[in-house]
Parts: sequence; C-alpha cells; structure tokens
Amino acid sequence: MKKKYIVITVLLLVVIAVGLWLFLFNRNTGIEKDGVFSTYASTSADSCDCEKSWFPHEQTPPPAEGDGSPFDSKSTTNCDFHQWSWQKFLWVTKPQPSGNPFFLDSLNLVSPQMEDVAPQLGIKLALSSIKQAGSHGVLRSNPKFNNVADTVYYSIHVNNLLKDKVVSMASLINSGKLPVSNAETFPVGALELKVSWINIDAIAKEQQKDYFTTKAAVLNSKGQYVAKTVALLGMHVVGIVKNHPEFIWATFEHKDMAPVYDKKNNSVTAANEMLFYEKGTTTGINGIIWTKDATEPNVPNKAFILYEYGVPKDLGTGSFMATSQKEPDNFNNIENINKCVASNLKDVFRNYFYNGSIWLDFDGVSPEDQIKAIVTRDISSALPDSLSRGSVNLANITMETYTQTFEKDIHNIDNSDLINCFYCHQSENFDDTRPGKSPLFLSHLFGDYLLFTKPTISFTAKKGNNLNSSRAKRIEQIEALKVKQLEKFIRTK
Repeated sequence: MKKKYIVITVLLLVVIAVGLWLFLFNRNTGIEKDGVFSTYASTSADSCDCEKSWFPHEQTPPPAEGDGSPFDSKSTTNCDFHQWSWQKFLWVTKPQPSGNPFFLDSLNLVSPQMEDVAPQLGIKLALSSIKQAGSHGVLRSNPKFNNVADTVYYSIHVNNLLKDKVVSMASLINSGKLPVSNAETFPVGALELKVSWINIDAIAKEQQKDYFTTKAAVLNSKGQYVAKTVALLGMHVVGIVKNHPEFIWATFEHKDMAPVYDKKNNSVTAANEMLFYEKGTTTGINGIIWTKDATEPNVPNKAFILYEYGVPKDLGTGSFMATSQKEPDNFNNIENINKCVASNLKDVFRNYFYNGSIWLDFDGVSPEDQIKAIVTRDISSALPDSLSRGSVNLANITMETYTQTFEKDIHNIDNSDLINCFYCHQSENFDDTRPGKSPLFLSHLFGDYLLFTKPTISFTAKKGNNLNSSRAKRIEQIEALKVKQLEKFIRTK
C-alpha cells in the first residue's frame, strides 16, 4: 500500500512538472492560450508567420512594444520586427464604426512642420503636399494606365505621444533650457505615418475596387481645394519600441503598381501597362532619377522598384549582396509573413503588401550606448560590420521613387552606397546656425518644427538680406536646409 502511494505521488509530481513546463513554454514562445497570444510566436529559421489574434481585421490589437514585449530582451529575432510591422499596419488600418480606418479617425493630421491640418470643404483629409523628400520629385501616374495622368499626394499622421514630445522638447531648446545636442528620445509607443494617395480616376476601372478609397479635399494647381475620391497607395509606419529609440521604419504598398528591376538580366519589364510604368523593357536607372531643379524624371513613366523588399542584389548574378543583414533569412521572412497575412485577411487591405523595415541591432546594448551609437555611428551603413538590420535599401515606390539610389549608373551600386531611411533620417540638426545632435532629429517632423517655431530667424531674400518671418518663407528655408544636408550626406558617402 505504501509503495502504491509513492507511485501515485511520483506520477502527480511528473504531471505537475510537465504542466508547469508547458505553461512556461507557451508563455515564453507566444503559443495561443484561450485564444490570446501573450507575445509573438517563435518561428523556425525558415518561417515567419502572422498570428491568429490579428484576425479578423476589425479586432486587430496593437502590438506589444514596452515592458514584457519581444523587444524587452537582450536577444530579438528578425521576425520580431516583421511581426511588429505587419501588426502595427493592421492596427492603424483597422476598420472603425465610421467606416474609416483607425488612423484617419484617431491620429493627428499634420503638415511637415507639424501644424494641425484643418478640414477643407467639410472633409477631414485635406491634401496639399506633392513633393517627395530629398529629390523634391513629383510622382505622376502613367497616362496609358487609365487614359489620365494624375499626381500623388501625401499626408502625415502622428499620435499624441510623438506630437507632445516634439512640442515640449522644441520649446525647451528654443527657450535655451535644453541644448540642441541632447540625449532625449521619443517615448515607447510614439508613432508617425506617412501615406500616399492618388485620384481614383488614375487607376484602371477594373482595379479600383482593390484599393482603399476615401473622400479628400485636394489642393489643385489653382490653389483651390476640390473634393475627390482618393485611393491609398502606400504607407510608412514608423514607431518606437523598447530598446529601439531609432524607430522601426516599416513600409507598405499596393500590389502591382510598378515592376521590380531584374538584377540577373539587367533589365526591368512589364507586359502590361502599370500605374507608374509604361509596358515594355528598359535598362538603367533613369526612370528613378530626378535631377535637381528638373520638372520631371530623366525618363517619365518608367518608375520601378530597384530592390524587392528593400533587399539588395548584385547586378548580373541576382545573388544577395553581402551586407549587415543576413540573407536570404530576412527576405524569406518578409515573403512568408506576407503570404500568411494574405491568406487570413479578408478586406481590401489584403491587396497591400509589406515591403520591409529597417532598424538597428541593439541586442544587449544599454540605453546609454544606444543613444551614443545613434549620434556617433553611421547608422545608414549596410556594410557587414554595421548596425543596420532588415531591408538595408528600403524605399517605397510612391514616396522614395527618386531616392532609391544616388548613383548615376546602376553598375556603380554596391554595398558601400546603399540607400535607406537612415540615410536622411540621422541625428544631426539641419539648422546650420545652431548645429547639434540628438536622437530626436531622426524625425524630420522634430527638426522642421524646431526651426519653424524658432523665435528669431533671418532669411536671405533674392534682393538683399531682409528679415522675413512669413510662414511660406520659413518653410522655403527649412526645405532648402534639408536639401543642403542631404547633399552633404551624399558628398560624404
């Protein structure tokens, strides 16, 4: 009888131990428990999947970003960042009772100088910005796609966490209470979106149903707002998570707007007319080059994606370049998670895909050393010993059409001169009258707002030096200084 009790006791202990192990395993790896995922699911080296809890789209929860999140660790995986990117996109586009996605109803619509954008014609989404960053290029659609050419417009949306930080820090700097060079960072959860739009009439009628559309007040060439139905083309999703004050920079696009350059065959081809590319075959990069002060790209209606998912490949072989990001793991993870989401998503956003993201390798790095790296290292470098991870030549065909490379010949591109978000978004203030560095300057909204609200600023007029504090003149100088800084970065490279 005594032996029987001993055996039963041992069996109970084994059952309890196994149960405890399963509980801890499920908690640490994110296995579903009662329909809820506590963190991202673990994935094998060749698999990066979406999560059941993201669907249906109406119920997508925001991703975990702070304490207890996958980023609250000395060791992260490549898939952690891709999962955050897709979940964040699904969350900001989550349908609301109004019929709008979350970001249109709940985020602040602002100008590049972070002024609140007022509704026009009774419509909340007012669009006036058409110039791309860096090149100041203007993207227009292929007129052969739907017998009309139209211009791409841009909107910026931020949450209160980012906006409040910009306002408070700019006030402290402009009042002299905080130096321009500082160690301030944006808080976990700070979020910025940049969204590209086009008049629905530019899109072939049979494809219009595949785009998210909404009403917008669009500023025309006569300076008048006109009500139009616009289609969402692309979106940058830029957010702060724990241990990543540099932001995660993710980007999404609608499918089939432009072809991808074939590095193996050194050409780009489209069998049919596309939104930004006339059918046919071309070589070279003139279709994505906008010369300074030009009024159109070197070759119109031939825009293409230089690198699929922002992952660079060598010309002639089509093999992955040797960079700071291990490939093909990253490329395969993006492809896998795109397929996973597409198989689960049922609404119009199933026609959009994730084109990659970029971040820095801060595994095991203290917060102090993270800040030091941001202000002292070349965070845009993609050389094998660099910090950048993910899609190291990241671009969106609708937003960085003409800044996918700064080389004049495609044969000159190698791993030493790849272009990504960190090429322009660095820690250096572009106001050369009071230079300084801070992680805050990674957001151009902060740099723009800081200079825009500077108490006293002189402008050089065309005829003599006159003080002109008009809003338009301030914006003109801000844009000129950003271009000057970009040209400096290009020369340095």
